[in-house]
Amino acid sequence: MKKKIIIGSRGSKLALIYAKKVKEALLNFSENIDEQNIEIKSISTKGDTILDKRLSDLGGKGLFSKNIEEELFNKEIDIAVHALKDMPAIETQGLRTACFLKRNDPREILISLKNKKLNELEKKSVVGTSSFRREFQLKRIRNDLNCELIRGNVDTRISKLKKGKYDAIILSSAGIKSLDLSNEITQFFTTSEIIPSAGQGIIALQCRKEDNQIIELIEKVNHKPTFYCALAERSVLKILEGDCETAIGVHAEIKKDEIELNAELFSIDGTERFCEKISGKIELAENLGEKVGKILREKSNNSYKK
Repeated sequence: MKKKIIIGSRGSKLALIYAKKVKEALLNFSENIDEQNIEIKSISTKGDTILDKRLSDLGGKGLFSKNIEEELFNKEIDIAVHALKDMPAIETQGLRTACFLKRNDPREILISLKNKKLNELEKKSVVGTSSFRREFQLKRIRNDLNCELIRGNVDTRISKLKKGKYDAIILSSAGIKSLDLSNEITQFFTTSEIIPSAGQGIIALQCRKEDNQIIELIEKVNHKPTFYCALAERSVLKILEGDCETAIGVHAEIKKDEIELNAELFSIDGTERFCEKISGKIELAENLGEKVGKILREKSNNSYKK
C-alpha cells in the first residue's frame, strides 16, 4: 500500500493495547504493508472525560465512539478500533463494522478486598459497577449487596477499590488480562452464571463503507467464528433497540457446526427477568439473533424501556 494507514483509538491504556493488537494482526496477515505504513492515533472521547455519571445520563454508548467516527468521516483516520461492547447497536450510516479480531475471554470477573469471593462478602458490602445489567445480575445471586456507580479506566477502578471506597468491583476478564492484571482477579464467573454484555471481549474494526482498499485489507484479519458470534449478539440488541439503560446479557458460542445463543433481559427496575436460549446453523447467526430479540421483546412487553 502506498499511503500511510492511520488507526484511530480511544486514548486509554487498554484501548491503545487493542489498537496495537490490530496493527500487529494487519502486519502479520498482509504482505503489502510494513510497520512504517501504519500509525496509531489517540483520540479523546466524551465518555473518557466525564466519569461521575452513568453513560445513559450523558447520551449513551455513542460517547465512546462518536469522536472517533467523526475522524473516519473526515478521513483523518482509515480504521477505527473499538471494544465492540461499547458501540451503539445501530450502525452509523456510511460506516462499516464487519471485521473482528479473535474474541478474548468474554467472562466477567470479581476483584475484592481481602480476596473474598462473591458468596463470602459480608451483607451490605458495596460492589462497584457502572452497568445496570451487572447490578441486576449480581442482585439475583446476592440481593443483600449494595451496588454503587464506578467509572474510569481499569487502573482507576482498582485504585478506588484498594482505597476502600468499595468492597469489590465487577469487570470484564478481557480488559484485565490485556493489561496483565490477572493477579488481581478474585473470582471468574462462567458465561452461564453471569451472561456478559453483547460483544464483550471482541475488538471491532470500523471503516468507511466506500473504502474498498481498507475493506480488502481488514478482511484478512477478520476471525469468522467471532464475526458470527458478534452478528448474532448485536442482532438481539438491534431488535430491542438496546442502549445503555437496557439491562441485557447476550452471549453466543460456536459448538461444532452450530451457534448457541443465550440471552437474558431485565425490566427497567430489575425486578423481572426474561430469558431465551436458542441454537442453529452458524450461517443463520443474524436470523437467530433477530428471533431471540423478538421473543424477549414479546415476553417483556417492553418493560425494559422507560
